[in-house]
Amino acid sequence: MKKRDYDGAIAAFSAAHDNDPEHIGYINSRGIAYSNKGDDERALADYNLCLKLRPNFASAYNNRGLIFMRRGDFERAFSEFNTALKYPANDPIRYIHFYNRARLQTYRKQYPAAIADFADAQKINPDGPQVANYRCITYTEMRKFDDALADCNAALAKAPTSIYTLTNRGNVYLAKGDLDAALKDYNEALKINPNYIRAHAYRGQLFEKRRAAADARSEYRSASAALTKFDDIDTAIARRFAKERLAVLTGAAPPPSAAAKPAPGKTAAAVPSGPRKVALIVGNGAYKNVQPLVNPPRDAKLIASTLRELGFATVTLAPDLTRDRFFAALHEFGTQAEKADWAVVYYAGHGMEIGGVNYLIPTDARLAADRDAETQAVALEQLIAAVSGARKLRLVILDACRDNPFEKTMQRTIALKLVNKGFSNIEPEAGFMVVYAAKHGEVALDGDTVNSPFATILAREIRQPKVEVLRLTARA
Repeated sequence: MKKRDYDGAIAAFSAAHDNDPEHIGYINSRGIAYSNKGDDERALADYNLCLKLRPNFASAYNNRGLIFMRRGDFERAFSEFNTALKYPANDPIRYIHFYNRARLQTYRKQYPAAIADFADAQKINPDGPQVANYRCITYTEMRKFDDALADCNAALAKAPTSIYTLTNRGNVYLAKGDLDAALKDYNEALKINPNYIRAHAYRGQLFEKRRAAADARSEYRSASAALTKFDDIDTAIARRFAKERLAVLTGAAPPPSAAAKPAPGKTAAAVPSGPRKVALIVGNGAYKNVQPLVNPPRDAKLIASTLRELGFATVTLAPDLTRDRFFAALHEFGTQAEKADWAVVYYAGHGMEIGGVNYLIPTDARLAADRDAETQAVALEQLIAAVSGARKLRLVILDACRDNPFEKTMQRTIALKLVNKGFSNIEPEAGFMVVYAAKHGEVALDGDTVNSPFATILAREIRQPKVEVLRLTARA
Protein backbone atom coordinates (compact mmCIF):
# COMPACT_ATOMS: atom_id res chain seq x y z
CA MET A 1 0.00 0.00 0.00
CA LYS A 2 2.74 2.50 0.95
CA LYS A 3 4.52 1.82 -2.34
CA ARG A 4 1.28 2.64 -4.19
CA ASP A 5 1.24 -0.86 -5.62
CA TYR A 6 -2.51 -1.03 -5.18
CA ASP A 7 -3.00 -4.16 -7.27
CA GLY A 8 -0.46 -5.93 -5.08
CA ALA A 9 -2.12 -4.57 -1.95
CA ILE A 10 -5.56 -5.73 -3.11
CA ALA A 11 -4.22 -9.20 -3.85
CA ALA A 12 -2.56 -9.42 -0.44
CA PHE A 13 -5.59 -8.16 1.48
CA SER A 14 -7.84 -10.48 -0.51
CA ALA A 15 -5.67 -13.45 0.43
CA ALA A 16 -5.78 -12.40 4.08
CA HIS A 17 -9.57 -12.01 3.87
CA ASP A 18 -9.92 -15.50 2.38
CA ASN A 19 -8.08 -16.92 5.39
CA ASP A 20 -10.01 -14.82 7.92
CA PRO A 21 -13.32 -13.67 6.33
CA GLU A 22 -14.56 -11.77 9.38
CA HIS A 23 -11.41 -9.69 9.97
CA ILE A 24 -12.72 -6.23 9.09
CA GLY A 25 -9.24 -4.67 9.13
CA TYR A 26 -8.30 -6.59 5.97
CA ILE A 27 -11.55 -5.63 4.24
CA ASN A 28 -11.27 -1.96 5.21
CA SER A 29 -7.66 -1.79 4.03
CA ARG A 30 -8.59 -3.39 0.73
CA GLY A 31 -11.30 -0.75 0.38
CA ILE A 32 -8.71 1.98 0.85
CA ALA A 33 -6.54 0.36 -1.85
CA TYR A 34 -9.52 0.25 -4.22
CA SER A 35 -10.33 3.88 -3.45
CA ASN A 36 -6.74 5.01 -4.03
CA LYS A 37 -6.78 3.16 -7.33
CA GLY A 38 -9.92 5.05 -8.36
CA ASP A 39 -12.30 2.08 -8.11
CA ASP A 40 -14.86 3.68 -5.80
CA GLU A 41 -17.58 1.09 -6.32
CA ARG A 42 -15.42 -1.79 -5.08
CA ALA A 43 -14.18 0.41 -2.25
CA LEU A 44 -17.76 1.14 -1.17
CA ALA A 45 -18.61 -2.56 -1.41
CA ASP A 46 -15.76 -3.35 1.01
CA TYR A 47 -16.77 -0.61 3.44
CA ASN A 48 -20.36 -1.88 3.32
CA LEU A 49 -19.13 -5.38 4.08
CA CYS A 50 -17.21 -4.03 7.08
CA LEU A 51 -20.38 -2.44 8.41
CA LYS A 52 -22.39 -5.59 7.84
CA LEU A 53 -19.90 -7.44 10.02
CA ARG A 54 -19.55 -4.62 12.57
CA PRO A 55 -22.17 -1.86 12.35
CA ASN A 56 -20.28 0.43 14.76
CA PHE A 57 -16.97 0.39 12.81
CA ALA A 58 -16.24 4.14 12.65
CA SER A 59 -13.44 3.98 10.06
CA ALA A 60 -15.71 2.50 7.40
CA TYR A 61 -18.17 5.37 7.82
CA ASN A 62 -15.32 7.88 7.59
CA ASN A 63 -13.92 6.23 4.47
CA ARG A 64 -17.33 6.19 2.78
CA GLY A 65 -17.60 9.87 3.67
CA LEU A 66 -14.32 10.62 1.92
CA ILE A 67 -15.58 9.07 -1.31
CA PHE A 68 -18.84 11.03 -1.19
CA MET A 69 -16.95 14.24 -0.35
CA ARG A 70 -14.63 13.75 -3.32
CA ARG A 71 -17.66 13.18 -5.56
CA GLY A 72 -19.30 16.38 -4.31
CA ASP A 73 -22.15 14.55 -2.55
CA PHE A 74 -21.76 16.63 0.59
CA GLU A 75 -24.95 15.64 2.38
CA ARG A 76 -24.19 11.93 2.21
CA ALA A 77 -20.62 12.63 3.29
CA PHE A 78 -21.91 14.69 6.23
CA SER A 79 -24.12 11.82 7.36
CA GLU A 80 -21.18 9.41 7.19
CA PHE A 81 -18.83 11.62 9.22
CA ASN A 82 -21.54 12.25 11.81
CA THR A 83 -22.06 8.51 12.20
CA ALA A 84 -18.31 7.89 12.44
CA LEU A 85 -18.08 10.34 15.32
CA LYS A 86 -20.96 8.66 17.19
CA TYR A 87 -19.03 5.48 17.72
CA PRO A 88 -16.05 4.98 20.01
CA ALA A 89 -12.60 4.99 18.45
CA ASN A 90 -9.08 5.71 19.62
CA ASP A 91 -7.84 9.32 19.66
CA PRO A 92 -5.75 9.21 16.44
CA ILE A 93 -8.79 7.94 14.56
CA ARG A 94 -11.17 10.52 16.07
CA TYR A 95 -8.66 13.25 15.22
CA ILE A 96 -8.95 12.27 11.54
CA HIS A 97 -12.74 12.09 11.69
CA PHE A 98 -13.02 15.55 13.25
CA TYR A 99 -10.80 17.29 10.72
CA ASN A 100 -12.46 15.48 7.82
CA ARG A 101 -15.88 16.69 8.99
CA ALA A 102 -14.37 20.16 9.43
CA ARG A 103 -13.17 20.13 5.82
CA LEU A 104 -16.61 19.05 4.67
CA GLN A 105 -18.28 21.78 6.72
CA THR A 106 -16.06 24.26 4.89
CA TYR A 107 -17.30 22.96 1.53
CA ARG A 108 -20.87 23.20 2.89
CA LYS A 109 -20.13 26.81 3.95
CA GLN A 110 -20.92 25.93 7.57
CA TYR A 111 -17.86 27.80 8.77
CA PRO A 112 -18.48 28.10 12.55
CA ALA A 113 -19.15 24.35 12.67
CA ALA A 114 -15.92 23.74 10.75
CA ILE A 115 -13.91 25.86 13.20
CA ALA A 116 -15.48 23.97 16.12
CA ASP A 117 -14.52 20.63 14.60
CA PHE A 118 -10.96 21.81 14.00
CA ALA A 119 -10.80 22.85 17.67
CA ASP A 120 -11.95 19.39 18.75
CA ALA A 121 -9.34 17.79 16.51
CA GLN A 122 -6.64 20.05 17.93
CA LYS A 123 -7.58 19.08 21.50
CA ILE A 124 -6.87 15.48 20.59
CA ASN A 125 -3.62 16.19 18.75
CA PRO A 126 -2.26 19.73 19.37
CA ASP A 127 0.77 19.13 17.13
CA GLY A 128 -1.10 17.57 14.21
CA PRO A 129 -0.13 19.41 10.99
CA GLN A 130 -3.43 18.89 9.20
CA VAL A 131 -5.50 21.34 11.24
CA ALA A 132 -3.47 24.44 10.38
CA ASN A 133 -3.34 23.52 6.70
CA TYR A 134 -7.06 22.82 6.33
CA ARG A 135 -8.25 25.54 8.69
CA CYS A 136 -6.31 28.06 6.60
CA ILE A 137 -8.73 27.25 3.76
CA THR A 138 -11.73 27.72 6.05
CA TYR A 139 -10.54 31.10 7.31
CA THR A 140 -9.91 32.18 3.72
CA GLU A 141 -13.50 31.32 2.82
CA MET A 142 -14.63 33.28 5.88
CA ARG A 143 -12.44 36.20 4.72
CA LYS A 144 -10.62 36.13 8.03
CA PHE A 145 -7.35 36.66 6.24
CA ASP A 146 -5.16 37.35 9.27
CA ASP A 147 -6.22 34.08 10.87
CA ALA A 148 -5.73 32.26 7.56
CA LEU A 149 -2.22 33.65 7.15
CA ALA A 150 -1.37 32.77 10.75
CA ASP A 151 -2.32 29.14 10.08
CA CYS A 152 -0.47 28.99 6.77
CA ASN A 153 2.63 30.59 8.24
CA ALA A 154 2.56 28.21 11.20
CA ALA A 155 2.37 25.25 8.83
CA LEU A 156 5.17 26.63 6.65
CA ALA A 157 7.36 27.15 9.71
CA LYS A 158 7.26 23.37 10.17
CA ALA A 159 7.46 22.49 6.46
CA PRO A 160 8.85 25.45 4.43
CA THR A 161 8.74 23.60 1.10
CA SER A 162 5.17 22.31 1.38
CA ILE A 163 3.61 23.04 -2.02
CA TYR A 164 0.17 22.40 -0.54
CA THR A 165 0.63 25.12 2.08
CA LEU A 166 2.33 27.54 -0.31
CA THR A 167 -0.66 27.23 -2.62
CA ASN A 168 -3.06 27.70 0.30
CA ARG A 169 -1.25 30.88 1.30
CA GLY A 170 -1.29 32.04 -2.30
CA ASN A 171 -5.04 31.57 -2.22
CA VAL A 172 -5.26 33.76 0.90
CA TYR A 173 -3.37 36.56 -0.83
CA LEU A 174 -5.47 36.09 -3.98
CA ALA A 175 -8.68 36.45 -1.97
CA LYS A 176 -7.25 39.55 -0.26
CA GLY A 177 -6.44 41.08 -3.64
CA ASP A 178 -2.67 41.03 -3.09
CA LEU A 179 -1.93 39.50 -6.49
CA ASP A 180 1.83 40.03 -6.33
CA ALA A 181 2.14 38.09 -3.08
CA ALA A 182 -0.16 35.38 -4.39
CA LEU A 183 1.85 35.01 -7.59
CA LYS A 184 5.05 34.74 -5.57
CA ASP A 185 3.65 31.79 -3.61
CA TYR A 186 2.24 30.03 -6.69
CA ASN A 187 5.54 30.51 -8.50
CA GLU A 188 7.44 29.11 -5.53
CA ALA A 189 5.19 26.05 -5.40
CA LEU A 190 5.65 25.46 -9.14
CA LYS A 191 9.38 26.02 -8.86
CA ILE A 192 9.45 23.10 -6.42
CA ASN A 193 7.00 20.97 -8.41
CA PRO A 194 6.13 22.25 -11.91
CA ASN A 195 3.50 19.49 -12.28
CA TYR A 196 1.41 20.63 -9.29
CA ILE A 197 -2.23 20.85 -10.37
CA ARG A 198 -3.54 23.14 -7.61
CA ALA A 199 -0.92 25.84 -8.16
CA HIS A 200 -1.59 25.84 -11.92
CA ALA A 201 -5.34 26.11 -11.38
CA TYR A 202 -5.21 29.02 -8.96
CA ARG A 203 -2.44 30.82 -10.84
CA GLY A 204 -4.86 30.66 -13.76
CA GLN A 205 -7.45 32.39 -11.61
CA LEU A 206 -4.90 35.09 -10.78
CA PHE A 207 -4.16 35.67 -14.46
CA GLU A 208 -7.88 35.93 -15.10
CA LYS A 209 -8.09 38.69 -12.50
CA ARG A 210 -5.24 40.44 -14.31
CA ARG A 211 -7.13 40.03 -17.61
CA ALA A 212 -4.28 37.95 -19.04
CA ALA A 213 -6.63 35.50 -20.74
CA ALA A 214 -4.00 33.60 -22.73
CA ASP A 215 -1.90 32.96 -19.62
CA ALA A 216 -5.02 31.95 -17.69
CA ARG A 217 -6.00 29.44 -20.38
CA SER A 218 -2.49 28.00 -20.34
CA GLU A 219 -2.62 27.45 -16.59
CA TYR A 220 -6.10 25.94 -16.75
CA ARG A 221 -4.96 23.55 -19.48
CA SER A 222 -2.04 22.45 -17.30
CA ALA A 223 -4.46 21.74 -14.46
CA SER A 224 -7.12 20.09 -16.60
CA ALA A 225 -5.26 17.31 -18.42
CA ALA A 226 -5.92 14.09 -16.48
CA LEU A 227 -4.42 10.67 -17.13
CA THR A 228 -5.00 9.07 -13.73
CA LYS A 229 -8.30 7.75 -12.38
CA PHE A 230 -7.81 9.09 -8.86
CA ASP A 231 -7.35 12.60 -7.52
CA ASP A 232 -7.21 13.50 -3.87
CA ILE A 233 -10.06 15.77 -2.81
CA ASP A 234 -8.22 19.08 -3.10
CA THR A 235 -6.74 18.19 -6.48
CA ALA A 236 -10.14 17.03 -7.74
CA ILE A 237 -11.68 20.38 -6.71
CA ALA A 238 -8.87 22.34 -8.39
CA ARG A 239 -9.10 20.27 -11.56
CA ARG A 240 -12.88 20.70 -11.80
CA PHE A 241 -12.48 24.44 -11.29
CA ALA A 242 -9.79 24.64 -13.99
CA LYS A 243 -11.95 22.70 -16.47
CA GLU A 244 -14.94 24.93 -15.81
CA ARG A 245 -12.97 28.14 -16.24
CA LEU A 246 -11.18 26.83 -19.33
CA ALA A 247 -14.55 26.03 -20.92
CA VAL A 248 -15.75 29.56 -20.19
CA LEU A 249 -12.61 31.24 -21.54
CA THR A 250 -12.40 29.02 -24.58
CA GLY A 251 -16.05 29.59 -25.39
CA ALA A 252 -15.58 33.34 -25.13
CA ALA A 253 -12.47 33.39 -27.30
CA PRO A 254 -12.75 33.90 -31.08
CA PRO A 255 -12.23 30.79 -33.21
CA PRO A 256 -8.51 30.15 -33.83
CA SER A 257 -8.97 30.27 -37.58
CA ALA A 258 -10.90 33.55 -37.63
CA ALA A 259 -9.12 36.00 -39.90
CA ALA A 260 -8.29 39.36 -38.38
CA LYS A 261 -9.51 42.41 -40.25
CA PRO A 262 -6.69 44.24 -42.02
CA ALA A 263 -5.77 47.70 -40.84
CA PRO A 264 -6.75 50.62 -43.12
CA GLY A 265 -4.50 50.71 -46.16
CA LYS A 266 -3.22 47.17 -45.53
CA THR A 267 -3.98 44.00 -47.45
CA ALA A 268 -4.75 40.85 -45.51
CA ALA A 269 -2.17 38.09 -45.92
CA ALA A 270 -3.26 35.00 -47.78
CA VAL A 271 -4.57 32.28 -45.49
CA PRO A 272 -3.13 28.83 -46.33
CA SER A 273 -5.70 26.27 -47.39
CA GLY A 274 -6.25 23.16 -45.32
CA PRO A 275 -5.81 22.69 -41.58
CA ARG A 276 -3.20 24.72 -39.77
CA LYS A 277 -0.64 22.33 -38.24
CA VAL A 278 1.96 23.00 -35.55
CA ALA A 279 4.49 20.71 -33.90
CA LEU A 280 6.94 20.69 -31.01
CA ILE A 281 9.82 18.25 -31.45
CA VAL A 282 11.97 17.43 -28.41
CA GLY A 283 15.09 15.27 -28.52
CA ASN A 284 16.86 14.83 -25.19
CA GLY A 285 20.26 13.20 -25.42
CA ALA A 286 22.82 15.31 -23.51
CA TYR A 287 21.97 13.98 -20.05
CA LYS A 288 24.18 15.40 -17.32
CA ASN A 289 23.76 12.82 -14.58
CA VAL A 290 23.40 9.56 -16.53
CA GLN A 291 24.77 8.08 -19.73
CA PRO A 292 23.93 10.38 -22.69
CA LEU A 293 21.76 9.15 -25.56
CA VAL A 294 23.01 9.56 -29.12
CA ASN A 295 19.88 8.94 -31.17
CA PRO A 296 17.17 11.24 -29.71
CA PRO A 297 18.59 14.56 -31.03
CA ARG A 298 19.09 12.98 -34.45
CA ASP A 299 15.60 11.44 -34.38
CA ALA A 300 14.15 14.82 -33.46
CA LYS A 301 15.85 16.48 -36.44
CA LEU A 302 14.51 13.76 -38.75
CA ILE A 303 10.93 14.12 -37.56
CA ALA A 304 11.13 17.94 -37.58
CA SER A 305 12.40 18.06 -41.17
CA THR A 306 9.75 15.56 -42.24
CA LEU A 307 6.90 17.61 -40.75
CA ARG A 308 8.25 20.80 -42.34
CA GLU A 309 8.25 19.08 -45.71
CA LEU A 310 4.66 18.02 -45.10
CA GLY A 311 3.49 21.60 -44.75
CA PHE A 312 3.30 22.19 -41.00
CA ALA A 313 2.97 25.92 -40.40
CA THR A 314 5.32 25.87 -37.42
CA VAL A 315 7.76 23.17 -36.35
CA THR A 316 9.72 23.98 -33.21
CA LEU A 317 12.83 21.84 -32.74
CA ALA A 318 13.87 21.89 -29.08
CA PRO A 319 16.84 19.62 -28.33
CA ASP A 320 18.31 18.81 -24.92
CA LEU A 321 15.81 20.50 -22.66
CA THR A 322 16.42 21.02 -18.96
CA ARG A 323 13.42 20.88 -16.65
CA ASP A 324 12.68 24.60 -16.71
CA ARG A 325 13.26 24.92 -20.46
CA PHE A 326 11.01 21.90 -21.05
CA PHE A 327 8.09 23.48 -19.20
CA ALA A 328 8.71 26.84 -20.91
CA ALA A 329 8.67 25.15 -24.33
CA LEU A 330 5.38 23.40 -23.53
CA HIS A 331 3.84 26.66 -22.33
CA GLU A 332 4.86 28.49 -25.51
CA PHE A 333 3.69 25.64 -27.71
CA GLY A 334 0.33 25.54 -25.95
CA THR A 335 -0.25 29.12 -27.08
CA GLN A 336 0.55 28.10 -30.67
CA ALA A 337 -1.73 25.07 -30.46
CA GLU A 338 -4.69 27.31 -29.57
CA LYS A 339 -4.43 28.86 -33.03
CA ALA A 340 -4.07 25.55 -34.86
CA ASP A 341 -6.22 22.72 -36.12
CA TRP A 342 -3.53 20.08 -35.56
CA ALA A 343 -1.04 20.05 -32.68
CA VAL A 344 1.66 17.38 -32.45
CA VAL A 345 4.33 16.86 -29.80
CA TYR A 346 7.10 14.33 -30.51
CA TYR A 347 9.46 13.42 -27.68
CA ALA A 348 12.58 11.27 -27.86
CA GLY A 349 14.72 10.69 -24.78
CA HIS A 350 14.50 8.98 -21.43
CA GLY A 351 11.05 8.31 -20.04
CA MET A 352 9.60 5.99 -17.42
CA GLU A 353 6.58 5.15 -15.30
CA ILE A 354 6.83 5.76 -11.58
CA GLY A 355 3.99 5.40 -9.12
CA GLY A 356 1.39 5.09 -11.86
CA VAL A 357 2.49 8.31 -13.62
CA ASN A 358 4.41 8.52 -16.90
CA TYR A 359 7.31 10.98 -16.86
CA LEU A 360 9.63 12.45 -19.50
CA ILE A 361 13.12 13.03 -18.15
CA PRO A 362 14.83 16.43 -18.69
CA THR A 363 18.56 16.50 -19.29
CA ASP A 364 19.37 17.96 -15.86
CA ALA A 365 17.26 15.50 -13.81
CA ARG A 366 18.92 13.98 -10.78
CA LEU A 367 16.63 11.24 -9.48
CA ALA A 368 18.14 10.12 -6.20
CA ALA A 369 14.79 8.56 -5.27
CA ASP A 370 11.79 7.59 -7.36
CA ARG A 371 9.65 10.26 -5.69
CA ASP A 372 11.99 12.92 -7.16
CA ALA A 373 10.37 12.40 -10.57
CA GLU A 374 7.37 14.39 -9.37
CA THR A 375 9.49 17.53 -8.99
CA GLN A 376 12.32 16.98 -11.50
CA ALA A 377 10.60 15.40 -14.49
CA VAL A 378 7.72 16.32 -16.79
CA ALA A 379 4.46 14.44 -16.28
CA LEU A 380 2.87 13.21 -19.49
CA GLU A 381 -0.22 15.20 -18.48
CA GLN A 382 1.69 18.38 -19.30
CA LEU A 383 2.30 17.24 -22.90
CA ILE A 384 -1.40 16.46 -23.18
CA ALA A 385 -2.14 19.96 -21.89
CA ALA A 386 0.17 21.52 -24.48
CA VAL A 387 -1.73 20.05 -27.44
CA SER A 388 -5.19 20.40 -25.92
CA GLY A 389 -5.96 23.81 -27.43
CA ALA A 390 -5.95 22.52 -31.01
CA ARG A 391 -9.35 22.21 -32.69
CA LYS A 392 -9.05 18.83 -34.42
CA LEU A 393 -5.97 16.60 -34.03
CA ARG A 394 -4.19 16.51 -30.65
CA LEU A 395 -1.35 14.02 -30.88
CA VAL A 396 1.59 13.12 -28.60
CA ILE A 397 4.24 10.71 -29.90
CA LEU A 398 6.59 9.17 -27.34
CA ASP A 399 9.80 7.59 -28.60
CA ALA A 400 10.93 7.40 -25.00
CA CYS A 401 10.36 3.88 -23.72
CA ARG A 402 13.90 3.10 -22.62
CA ASP A 403 15.47 1.46 -19.59
CA ASN A 404 15.49 3.49 -16.38
CA PRO A 405 18.98 5.07 -16.39
CA PHE A 406 18.77 5.78 -12.65
CA GLU A 407 17.95 2.20 -11.68
CA LYS A 408 21.28 1.38 -10.01
CA THR A 409 21.30 4.48 -7.79
CA MET A 410 17.62 5.30 -7.33
CA GLN A 411 16.17 4.77 -3.86
CA ARG A 412 12.83 2.96 -4.00
CA THR A 413 9.99 4.47 -2.01
CA ILE A 414 6.93 4.13 -4.25
CA ALA A 415 8.39 1.84 -6.91
CA LEU A 416 6.01 -0.27 -8.94
CA LYS A 417 6.77 -3.23 -11.13
CA LEU A 418 7.20 -1.00 -14.20
CA VAL A 419 9.67 1.46 -12.69
CA ASN A 420 12.66 -0.23 -14.34
CA LYS A 421 11.57 0.11 -17.93
CA GLY A 422 9.00 1.57 -20.23
CA PHE A 423 5.72 3.36 -19.67
CA SER A 424 2.43 2.27 -18.25
CA ASN A 425 -0.41 2.25 -20.76
CA ILE A 426 -2.57 5.13 -19.56
CA GLU A 427 -5.27 6.31 -21.94
CA PRO A 428 -5.98 10.03 -22.36
CA GLU A 429 -9.43 11.59 -22.40
CA ALA A 430 -11.50 11.60 -25.59
CA GLY A 431 -10.11 13.88 -28.28
CA PHE A 432 -6.44 13.05 -27.68
CA MET A 433 -4.06 10.42 -28.98
CA VAL A 434 -0.86 9.19 -27.37
CA VAL A 435 1.43 6.99 -29.45
CA TYR A 436 4.09 4.89 -27.73
CA ALA A 437 7.18 3.48 -29.42
CA ALA A 438 6.71 0.24 -27.47
CA LYS A 439 3.88 -1.46 -25.61
CA HIS A 440 3.55 -0.84 -21.87
CA GLY A 441 6.35 -2.23 -19.76
CA GLU A 442 8.62 -2.73 -22.78
CA VAL A 443 11.50 -0.68 -24.15
CA ALA A 444 11.94 0.88 -27.57
CA LEU A 445 15.01 -0.04 -29.60
CA ASP A 446 17.71 2.51 -30.42
CA GLY A 447 18.97 0.34 -33.27
CA ASP A 448 22.41 0.36 -34.90
CA THR A 449 21.85 3.12 -37.45
CA VAL A 450 21.81 6.91 -37.38
CA ASN A 451 18.16 6.94 -36.28
CA SER A 452 16.07 4.67 -34.11
CA PRO A 453 13.86 2.13 -35.92
CA PHE A 454 10.70 3.85 -34.67
CA ALA A 455 11.74 7.32 -35.90
CA THR A 456 12.95 5.91 -39.22
CA ILE A 457 9.69 4.11 -39.95
CA LEU A 458 7.53 6.96 -38.63
CA ALA A 459 9.30 9.46 -40.92
CA ARG A 460 8.75 7.13 -43.86
CA GLU A 461 5.13 6.21 -43.21
CA ILE A 462 3.96 9.69 -42.26
CA ARG A 463 4.72 10.83 -45.82
CA GLN A 464 2.08 8.51 -47.21
CA PRO A 465 -1.02 10.55 -48.13
CA LYS A 466 -4.45 9.99 -46.63
CA VAL A 467 -3.37 7.38 -44.09
CA GLU A 468 -5.55 7.41 -40.94
CA VAL A 469 -3.51 8.08 -37.80
CA LEU A 470 -4.21 4.74 -36.12
CA ARG A 471 -3.14 2.84 -39.24
CA LEU A 472 -0.05 5.02 -39.51
CA THR A 473 1.05 4.27 -35.96
CA ALA A 474 0.30 0.58 -36.39
CA ARG A 475 2.75 0.56 -39.30
CA ALA A 476 5.37 2.48 -37.29
